Amino acid sequence: MIKKDDGFTIIEIMIVIAILTILFTVVVFDFVLTQKRTDLNNGVQEFVTTLKFAQSRAISSDTNSQYGVYLNTAVSPNQYVVFKGLDYASRDTSYDQNYFLPANIEFYAISLGGGSEVVFNKLTGSTVQQGSVSLRDRIDVTQNKTIYVSNSGTIDFNQTAVASDSNRVKDSRHVHFDYLRTIDTATENVVLTFDSTLVQVIPINAYLAGNEFSWEGTVNTAGSDQTVKIHTHRLNNTDTQFSITRDRRLNDRTLVVTISGDSSGDLASYSADGAIVNHTSIYASNFVWQ
Repeated sequence: MIKKDDGFTIIEIMIVIAILTILFTVVVFDFVLTQKRTDLNNGVQEFVTTLKFAQSRAISSDTNSQYGVYLNTAVSPNQYVVFKGLDYASRDTSYDQNYFLPANIEFYAISLGGGSEVVFNKLTGSTVQQGSVSLRDRIDVTQNKTIYVSNSGTIDFNQTAVASDSNRVKDSRHVHFDYLRTIDTATENVVLTFDSTLVQVIPINAYLAGNEFSWEGTVNTAGSDQTVKIHTHRLNNTDTQFSITRDRRLNDRTLVVTISGDSSGDLASYSADGAIVNHTSIYASNFVWQ
């Protein structure tokens, strides 16, 4: 006799449905969580890329200006703006570049020197608005990330303890400064004096390239090679910005840098170990070490 198959019972069907429901819930939850993480990571990465873009424009001294990023939490989605200028309020609006976070991501816990913007200095990329910016999912606030910006301009996901500028030992390897005097490029010379005796005279007009002065060379002083590089940015464009590179590892003699047309003093004077850099020219100011 053939036994009749009665099929699944209602209880068995309910168990199967329950298992499928649980599996579906787990898959959906995992998908939603993954999507939140993806949106947050994308938002953070785009924001960091924009910070570094603004910093790179400042370092290259693009349009001879500082560049910064302003965070606007008053609009939704939250906005951030790359701007040209000393600050957002006095910026040149024609250079604004606007970006937005993903709709479900927001800025929170902004701590940038007490404001909502970070401005990077020309040539060095450093900033006085060091601090942090946190981004999070608007609904699931456990999904969040923090970006740290240091005084030196380092942009990272890890907070780095940095000594204050007044207390840290400055590396004299690269120094930039403003020079507020019109230089007669046809007749004036840059003069390097090593150990108060050996003099290297560099005619400015012989090393002009693209309306900027640029000289790099090695001078032998008592059997020891001294390597120095000097160049300008915006030569005689309102003022001049000088850059001097003297690597401590390649130099072991005192050095004094002067311009023949400036009788007020020297542009920079280095101790033999490069630990001390002074100047006496009344036209030199705003020294920045890199």
